Amino acid sequence: MNRYPVWKYVIIVIALVVGGLYALPNFFGESPAVQVSAAKTLVKVDTNTLAQVEAALKAAGITVDQVVLDGTSIKVRLNDTDAQLKAKDAIQKALLPDPSNPAYVVALNLVSRSPAWLTGLHAAPMYLGLDLRGGVHFMLQVDMQAALSKRAESLSGDVRTSLREKNIRHSGISREGQSIEVKFRDAATRTQAKAVFQDQFTDLQTAESADGVDFKLTASIKPDAARRIQDQALKQNITTLHNRINELGVAEPVIQQQGLDRIVVQLPGVQDTAKAKDILGRTATLEVRMVDESAEARGAEAGTGMVPFGSERYLERSGQPVIVKKQVILTGENLTDAQPGFDGQTQEPTVNLNLDAKGTRIFRDVTRENVGKRMAILLFEKGKGEVVTAPVIRTEIGGGRVQISGRMTTMEANDTALLLRAGSLAAPMEIIEETTIGPSLGAENIAKGFHSVAWGFLAVAVFMCIYYMLFGVFSSIALAFNLLLLVALLSMLQATLTLPGMAAMALVLGMAIDSNVLINERIREELRNGASPQAAIHTGYDRAWATIFDSNITTLIAGLALLAFGSGPVRGFAVVHCLGIMTSMFSGVFFSRGLVNLWYGRKNRLKSVSIGTIWRPESGATIKAE
Repeated sequence: MNRYPVWKYVIIVIALVVGGLYALPNFFGESPAVQVSAAKTLVKVDTNTLAQVEAALKAAGITVDQVVLDGTSIKVRLNDTDAQLKAKDAIQKALLPDPSNPAYVVALNLVSRSPAWLTGLHAAPMYLGLDLRGGVHFMLQVDMQAALSKRAESLSGDVRTSLREKNIRHSGISREGQSIEVKFRDAATRTQAKAVFQDQFTDLQTAESADGVDFKLTASIKPDAARRIQDQALKQNITTLHNRINELGVAEPVIQQQGLDRIVVQLPGVQDTAKAKDILGRTATLEVRMVDESAEARGAEAGTGMVPFGSERYLERSGQPVIVKKQVILTGENLTDAQPGFDGQTQEPTVNLNLDAKGTRIFRDVTRENVGKRMAILLFEKGKGEVVTAPVIRTEIGGGRVQISGRMTTMEANDTALLLRAGSLAAPMEIIEETTIGPSLGAENIAKGFHSVAWGFLAVAVFMCIYYMLFGVFSSIALAFNLLLLVALLSMLQATLTLPGMAAMALVLGMAIDSNVLINERIREELRNGASPQAAIHTGYDRAWATIFDSNITTLIAGLALLAFGSGPVRGFAVVHCLGIMTSMFSGVFFSRGLVNLWYGRKNRLKSVSIGTIWRPESGATIKAE
């Protein structure tokens, strides 16, 4: 009656082994580390960089636990924070000969101490939030007025082009703040221009006025369009910050909107505030310009002459100088997508760009007028430009699709496409609030949270063992198994554990034991009614299941509501809460019954069970536990 088939015990053993393996990395803790990543997309962190780092550490006499090339970054694991700071200084001296133009980001971080064999099984510790791990918290204010001014500047250029295409003469176009002013010689021309505004520039509202002898048309951004532009600027900034922060290797960074014009950034585990600021401030923009083909420019490239007026000197990745004109033909704002690919004829790696309608029109006109000349595509980071490629225009390029090729590896094509997709900040930002939480405070929070869970578990286990005796022991083992599964699940899902999450973990212990209390009381009730011990165990588990299922489902619904509509600490609480409910249903019923069946199921003539004192209300008599 109370015997599990072998396959059910196999499921329990598998759950124990998998749960133990994936929960194990959380007990190794974290080590101070120095992380090296590229400060520019076109700079590679590879085995050569790894050799430089190892040589610098050896020369400085610094003992390290581990130096590994992890994806696109190098992580140096050390014993203590003193060695960490010394290692950072040694690596910076070796890799950054010119601090004003850094090719690498050397930042302090924390990495897991998990052994290699666990990492090989893809077993990793759960992420810890800012309050447990330490790190930095920034509040950034987005300059929305600058975003609107930038949009007005872009629209003023479009207005100039549209009026020229329609052969509408004007006396001058100027931008005043977020308004565009166009002057005309007569009212009829102004009326024609107004029709162009209404037809092509739906985001602008116009107003007519007089300016001396001129007829003025003032266009300003509509309120609903302004809100849309501000919202897009905020979203683009958040996307760009995500791409930048990925270079720091931060586990589970928090980047979210707060209010209408603020962004909250939390970087758990990052100890180097200065480097975090540096990464947040990084932007990358694309510009397309024509190469200066004059004799003076050729002399400047060769180093025998001065750069001509109206041109600038930039370097290609190979170090070869290129003289380009200052006039910008296109910017990254005209890009809608950038993807790596291969040339259909030469099979060389390429970057395929898709342009918007305005960019398509400009690019078609420029390439038609400059066949046989070179066009430079420049990438700007931190105000410093670099020529990605400077191909010769073979023919007119229309259709909005542009292919960049020439002397690029597949990795370089992927990186360039990624950077171009990331774009630049749509509006400038400034840090208005900064908080640093040290690792010591995080460790103190972890200790407090661990003690609350441990003491809560111990108190529940002691009560269950005293009140339900052997069945209380079974319940306590099932509760420990539930905690193991919960930690393993959080680690497998790479969820972020915060202080509210640890509070939810302590709450889950109380909720999980409730299932075993229902089962034990149901078994007591069957024994009180005269059922045999084996029948009481069987009926108790079967009849308690419906009540346990109903109560857990209703609680799960509340947890899912918190998960769907909550944010920040509330969401962290909800994740642990929902996972804990599911693991408690498995451990409290399936696992605990397996223990009971393993202990009592093999006894054919069972006379009594150890489940505490059973009261008979009608007579006042008791049945003493064995």
